[in-house]
Amino acid sequence: MDKKELRSIAASMMPEVRADLERLVQLPSVSLPGFPAKPVRETATTVVDILKAAGLANARIEKLFEGYPTILGEVPAPDGAPTVMLYSHYDVQPPGPEGEWKSPAFEPTVRKGRLYGRGAADDKSGIVMHAAAIRAFGGKPPVGIKVVIEGEEETESHLDDYVLENPEPFIADIIIVGDIGNWKVGEPTLTTTLRGLAVCTVEVKTLKGPVHSGMFGGPAPDALLVLIQLLARLHDRKGNTAIKGIPLGKWEGLDYPEDVYRETAGVLPGVPLVGDGTVSDRLWAQPSVTVIGLDAPAVEGAANALIPEARAQVSMRVPPGMNSEESRNKLAEHLKASAPWGVEVTVTEGQAGPAFKAETDGPGYAAAKRAMKEVYGKESVLIGQGGSIPLISNLATIAPEAEIILWGAEDGACAMHSPNESVDLAELERCIVAEALLLEYLSKQ
Repeated sequence: MDKKELRSIAASMMPEVRADLERLVQLPSVSLPGFPAKPVRETATTVVDILKAAGLANARIEKLFEGYPTILGEVPAPDGAPTVMLYSHYDVQPPGPEGEWKSPAFEPTVRKGRLYGRGAADDKSGIVMHAAAIRAFGGKPPVGIKVVIEGEEETESHLDDYVLENPEPFIADIIIVGDIGNWKVGEPTLTTTLRGLAVCTVEVKTLKGPVHSGMFGGPAPDALLVLIQLLARLHDRKGNTAIKGIPLGKWEGLDYPEDVYRETAGVLPGVPLVGDGTVSDRLWAQPSVTVIGLDAPAVEGAANALIPEARAQVSMRVPPGMNSEESRNKLAEHLKASAPWGVEVTVTEGQAGPAFKAETDGPGYAAAKRAMKEVYGKESVLIGQGGSIPLISNLATIAPEAEIILWGAEDGACAMHSPNESVDLAELERCIVAEALLLEYLSKQ
């Protein structure tokens, strides 16, 4: 089929695509511990129904491991055609404070062409995008298909390790991860790198217990002040990450406009951006360090006492090309060495997720770029992502010859993981056409 025919098919499918997405958004499929399991499992069943209606007759729920199930389905490849894996996830983040939503998180609402609700973008849009691309060919796409829809991407994923131990169901020539999107609505974008993750917890103990600051303050080191000083040494005076052995790289791709970044990130007026290099350099090619947790007395009810112990959790995003476990070790050593006055601190090394860099010179990427240009009328740009997706690196390990394409209907304004998450429905339609065109182009290579 050509572009014109696929555009017409996609347009005719959009009422049903929107209805499918609304059905999914209505289900609070939060996979994190402490949230009810029933709606997560109901979502898995609904995803199977949507895939079967799209023509994937063998779509099914597979209990591959303890935890929430994975949805699988296959279409055998025609002779000589490649096999394409389509990945998304059906679990979502918690909605957060109810009062910060303009409409209820699990009541899908359309405003100015955007459908609002938790999971509307991340990543239930990816599910309906894949289903619609299959439906566009009447359930008989011109390439082989393997559909993988995960239920634990937002929590501790069992699938990450499972694919390493059981690679065969997940090996494909092209892997399409529909859990990313364009940097801006209407701007065709391919994500080619993911920063990794390295986490450490640092703990300071200086006293047996709290003591009166008037009677003992001065000679005895306050644990919280020790912690504050060592955390301050994570950055240099300009705001660059200052951990020895972690380089500051350069980004070759989209030059992310500062004004767009400031608006999207919600940087307050008058607050400067920190660090050296372009916004793109700092987002996608350099490390970033954040204190994501702090155990210390609250301001309300604070007593005039020296603090005997304090701790913090530090998260570092690791640029592509760096080993995340080695980077975590460097972070731990930096924290230990940064404690002032000779105070000894304890550092516990936590999670380490690998960074990823795609190979972009193969036929799969050529077809993806061609499809995007046909749909958007302009060349696609290359960006990175600050977040890590461990599964991607594991898929690259089990299928080293596969091209991994990251795209989707999410965009810079979608507010994933935040209140008022949304997806642009016109962008979703364009993404459906692009994915269907990609499958068509791959079948002719």
